[in-house]
Amino acid sequence: MTQYSIDHADLALVLALVRGGTLARAAELLRVDVSTVFRSLRRLEQVLGSPLFEKSRAGYLPNAAARLLAQQAELAEKALEAARLGLEQGHEAVSGTLRLTCTDAVLHGLLLPALARFMPGYPALELELTTSNDFANLSRRDADVALRLTTSPPGHLVGRCLGPVPYVLCAAETYLARVGERDPASLAWIGPDDFLPNHPSLVWRRQRYPEAQPAYRCSSMLSVAQLMRAGLGVAALPAFLVRGEAGLRVLEDDLPGCSSALWLLTRPDCRALRSVTSLFEELTRHIHLAGDGARSD
Repeated sequence: MTQYSIDHADLALVLALVRGGTLARAAELLRVDVSTVFRSLRRLEQVLGSPLFEKSRAGYLPNAAARLLAQQAELAEKALEAARLGLEQGHEAVSGTLRLTCTDAVLHGLLLPALARFMPGYPALELELTTSNDFANLSRRDADVALRLTTSPPGHLVGRCLGPVPYVLCAAETYLARVGERDPASLAWIGPDDFLPNHPSLVWRRQRYPEAQPAYRCSSMLSVAQLMRAGLGVAALPAFLVRGEAGLRVLEDDLPGCSSALWLLTRPDCRALRSVTSLFEELTRHIHLAGDGARSD
């Protein structure tokens, strides 16, 4: 490949073709005509000394070089947007990439609704979301922030408690209509499997209904909730997963000894990062727990 100084127009051209997939769609994105896109691409490939796209029936397929240029173009696009926001808002826009980990139940029940409310205001901030049931990924530095249900967060992490998380025993109305009004001990139970051996719901069930044995075991509390919704049995679940949901009935509320708490945690070396502090403030403001309690650092 010859030495050539790539400019912003070149990056915009490649990004438009990668996103659009056809000359016509790229022309729409760039607000030029199709012949201009075609000539610009031919010129760029000639000066680079190698092709960037393969033409097929499906359109223009980018090769590795084109994908690399498109990636750099997206970074430039985000940098320009961050600069624009900084000028509009009178301060440096929050930018960068943060890796956040939580369980799938917390992700679907609490985090996604919160992100939908505030993330549009942070176009230069990029979140990488992973689901896991432990804290090891923060210790290994695979993640920067964790949102966890726990009553005893690890001492090597810092953060704040967003409030208590009560548990409820519930079942689908369709299931209860099918089996009739019975003692919960005689119903089909759904619970976590050996991946969560000390889960609060297991500890509570063994004490409250020692004779009850689960008919279904799942590797995550989100799966437990989905089986319960499908009418397969009863389950003890965090209230935020089922609160206000039509078609479900709470059989026992605020299960004693089964409550947990939601903690927002990070490593000490990340706590002062502007992106982390901004995320902490927004999640504290926008995550709503059933029976919210006091929040403290």
